[in-house]
Amino acid sequence: MLPMNDRQMRMMMKKMGIQMKEIKAERVIIETAEKNYVFRNPAVTVMDMKGEKTYQIVGEVTVQPKLNEEDITLVMEQTGKGREEAERALKDAGGDIAQAILNLTS
Repeated sequence: MLPMNDRQMRMMMKKMGIQMKEIKAERVIIETAEKNYVFRNPAVTVMDMKGEKTYQIVGEVTVQPKLNEEDITLVMEQTGKGREEAERALKDAGGDIAQAILNLTS
């Protein structure tokens, strides 16, 4: 296959009924049951092929543990700290409750 430049590729895709569009996003968050994937300043491309849209996200990702209410409450009770401090400590400790408590009490 011969190498194609960007313009040729776009023209070929247009002939096939594929349209591409970039979205200027500041942040993209993918939430799962256990973690959140946070992309900051991502390059987001939408590819529309016969009404079916596909999103492509490219960029640096930060994986954050999902904090549940029980963990936050436990850290608050054990340390006497406020909600915001407890959440920050849990995030910094990667969701490890014991480490979050140690970080706040030492």
